[in-house]
Amino acid sequence: MTTWTIQDVSRQSGLPEPTLRYYEEVGLLGPIHRDERSGHRRYADGDLDDAQVLACLRAMGIGIEDMRTYQANRSRGRAAAAEQRDILLRHAARVEEQIETLRVHLDYLRVKATLWQARDHGDPVAEEAARAALHDVLPRLQETFR
Repeated sequence: MTTWTIQDVSRQSGLPEPTLRYYEEVGLLGPIHRDERSGHRRYADGDLDDAQVLACLRAMGIGIEDMRTYQANRSRGRAAAAEQRDILLRHAARVEEQIETLRVHLDYLRVKATLWQARDHGDPVAEEAARAALHDVLPRLQETFR
């Protein structure tokens, strides 16, 4: 059986060492076996797998309680499939909202850049078109502030 140090697991999962310790403390990982002589953590292959799953969930912005539920459900298999799906779909909807917000921000930035390009080139027709486009984007942008 392979054992991993906290540094190994940090490198493999992308989670910082303090995060690994915290996840163990709050029960998302482990309990992690300790070396009898040194007291250092020794992660098993399954612990590394759990850390990698948690790293993915964390990267998606999934909170601790949903991580806890997701981890607990992994061992339940098909019996927990609907709950797993619901957790993931709920967060997918949140990500979709974030993407839409970013699209509006991108539209605003592009319109403003076009406006300044028109000014740079002394093109009043292009500047007026950019102002009109800006007029269309601003209400959508203001909605993202709420």
